[in-house]
Parts: sequence; structure tokens; C-alpha cells
Amino acid sequence: MKWLQLHIDTTPAGIEPVSDLLRDQGVEGLVIEDEGEFTDFLEQNRQYWDYVDEDLRRSMAGKSRITFYLEDSEAGYTTLAYVRIALQPFKEAHPAFGPLLLTMENVEDADWENNWKAFYKPMEIGERLIVIPEWEEADAAGRVALRLNPGLIFGTGSHATTRLCLTALEKLVRPGMRVLDLGCGSGILSIAALLLGAERAYGCDIDDKAVKVAYENAALNGIGPDRYTVRAGDVLGDAGLQKDMGSGYDIVVANIVADVILALAPAARRLKKPEGCFLCSGIIEERAEEVRTGLERAGLTVLEENRSEGWASFLCR
Repeated sequence: MKWLQLHIDTTPAGIEPVSDLLRDQGVEGLVIEDEGEFTDFLEQNRQYWDYVDEDLRRSMAGKSRITFYLEDSEAGYTTLAYVRIALQPFKEAHPAFGPLLLTMENVEDADWENNWKAFYKPMEIGERLIVIPEWEEADAAGRVALRLNPGLIFGTGSHATTRLCLTALEKLVRPGMRVLDLGCGSGILSIAALLLGAERAYGCDIDDKAVKVAYENAALNGIGPDRYTVRAGDVLGDAGLQKDMGSGYDIVVANIVADVILALAPAARRLKKPEGCFLCSGIIEERAEEVRTGLERAGLTVLEENRSEGWASFLCR
């Protein structure tokens, strides 16, 4: 089995929070390299050596790095995409934790961007949808075909959290509905809602690259800007974005991470119609009860909870 070796550079204060963020994405087996811990170790164990190799000391100078490994497979690249999307708001919220630069060992950028395509094949989801990569051909066999090229933006349909949301949208979407996709990524959820019969959809993402990718994916499916709007920004802090997106949505969907969902819950309640739904996923099972409690504190009623492959989703009103 081949493995991807990845690093995140941070500060001593960031080691523990970044480790927690990775574990929230299901990443285990972390290797920590930290100059402070190395120096403490040397001081506390001075009696066991006469000298320390200067090359080793120099290699640790100023270092606070977390290394982890993912399979060189569809599952590994999906987890990598999830780590990337979780890191973006984390960086903005914690500037004191340093660059939080995510790098891959001995892999060229072009390989990083394209290797995963070999593992991304057409997939049937739920009872009505089939997600087809742009570069593949497939017989939809009576299903609603959603063509997609996610690039390096999260949202291929292969991750359990995305499938949980798509399966729920199949049951929820009705003709004429307006759908809001918070953290839209590739646009897969909002585009699926439009293909399933929604009249209009609005997507937003903190990563400005998502705007271009989501619009391109909409065009692949014959959906134009008359029905689909995508904007970049922070829905909680950007007043201009809040004004632009408005409110009164039939469905608000967020497939992000637990901490962001907890922060978004009060806003989601305001953004949807009183009788509308808030569908959220991206929650590891270990935090499901914490998120349920947070949703209820925000004034939402949990109607349904679903789980798949260690992840949870909630449908609320």
C-alpha cells in the first residue's frame, strides 16, 4: 500500500489545537516535532549523553510540525480535501498559530491535483442520483445525473458526509424551493438540489476558489446564474454577504465541520423559513451529541439523525 506523507507547520501553541482538528477529521497516528519539547527532553535527560549532534539540533531549530499519513487512495484524497477545508477557517481564527502550511512530501503539485482522479468514478447515491466525474462516461440509467469536476475543492460525493446530505436532499427538495448551501465547496449539494427540482440556490464558501469551481460545475449541468448564485466570504462576519444572500430559504444545508456548524446554528435558524429545514453534516460520531445539544440551544428541533462510516448528520427545523 502506498502512503501520502503530509505536514502542517505551526507554532508551539498550535500543536495541540491543530492535532485536535486533525483528529476531528479522523486522522490518527500523528508525529509531533517541536523544538520546545526537544529542548526540554535534552535538559531533563542530560545524564544520558555527553553531547548532542549539532545537525540534529539545527534541524529542530524553530520547528513545530505535525506529520501524518494517508492512504494513496480515494479515501486518502477525500480525507485530505476535508483537512484542507477545515484548515481554512482555522487559519483565519488563529493567526497566532503560524502559517499552518499544509505540504505533501516528495509529491509535485500537479500530481497532488491529478492523482486522485484515478480513484474518482461514477457513483450512485440514494435512490435517484448518480454523480459522474467530468472526464468519465456513464449511463445514468434513469437517475438524475450530476456531472462534477471538484478540482481541489471539497465535495466529490465520495465522502460519507456528502452522501448523507445528498440522500437527505433527495427526500426534501420540492419544485419551487430556495436552497442555501453554506460552505458550498465544489457546489455539489446546491447543484444537486437544483437538478432535483429546486427553483433557485445560493452557495457561499470562505475559500474564494470555490466560486469559480461551483459556477463551472453548474455550467456542466446546464445551470446558469439566473438560478444559481455563488459568493465567497464569512457568513457570520461579512455584512455585505449577509445582505446579498437574504433569508427565507426552504432548506439551509451545511456540510462542514462540527465547530463551524455549532457557530452557524443560530444564523441558520434566521436564514431559513420558520417551517424550513437546516441539514448539517461533517460531524464525527464522537461529537454528535455535542452538536445535537448545540443545535437545540440555538432553538432548532432535531427531526432526524443519520450516521454512516463514523460520521453523523442532523435534519432540523
